[in-house]
Amino acid sequence: MEITKEMIIHDILMARPDSAEILIAHGMGCVGCPSSQMETLEEAALVHGMNLDILMSALNK
Repeated sequence: MEITKEMIIHDILMARPDSAEILIAHGMGCVGCPSSQMETLEEAALVHGMNLDILMSALNK
């Protein structure tokens, strides 16, 4: 399954549990916070000051 920037963090974690480790390694330490239930990957990357392209590449490796 390809992960897209429009996907909700919670949905990513449910479909690919291994993605939590990747998200945390890239600086998103609160993958279990309430915002993950409604925040897209793109929104979360913006809030956390992450490079979305690098994050997407790591998640889709």
